[in-house]
Amino acid sequence: MSVFMLMPDRCGDFVYDTCRHPTVKWAQRSDVVFITIELPDAQDVKLKLEPEGKFYFSATSGADKIPYEVDIDLHDKVDESKASLGKRNICYLIKKAENKWWSRLLKQEGKPPVFLKVDWDKWVDEDEEDEDNKLAPDMDFGDFDFSKLNMGGGEGFGGAEGEDDDDSSDTEEENVELPPLNKDASSAGGEAEIKKD
Repeated sequence: MSVFMLMPDRCGDFVYDTCRHPTVKWAQRSDVVFITIELPDAQDVKLKLEPEGKFYFSATSGADKIPYEVDIDLHDKVDESKASLGKRNICYLIKKAENKWWSRLLKQEGKPPVFLKVDWDKWVDEDEEDEDNKLAPDMDFGDFDFSKLNMGGGEGFGGAEGEDDDDSSDTEEENVELPPLNKDASSAGGEAEIKKD
């Protein structure tokens, strides 16, 4: 007779039977990585990004405040990042330490986790990057406008010219500047808590 006992797992600051993973989409250019975490009505959003590429995200969602978590090691080192918190997703723009294309998002080889997917809406092949450069060439993060990257819930597709845009949609976004990463390898790295107003 076999007896299996479920032990609670630690998920962020919470202890629950299981920790859920939201869908994570990614795309890249030679100098940046786009990471979009699809989690409607995210609350208590926390992000920790270290220069070595350690990416940690946790949040709760829904009336039951179900915890979600992403804990991954990015393929290479990173410099800085910016976040945009929307009602349906959280978008991160992460500047790479070196301007080069990564062969994959994660450091470890093999099959990626089931929750990780390519963001084909933002994807540009390496040889087509110059043709479809939607970002400013100097990549000044100071006044970066996420709304021009179509990182939201699909507004602006297929509308005829002259139609009025409905500004009453529920995709209001909030751009959040994350603290600078600590370049000291002995440090715990940059950590930010992002909250909606």
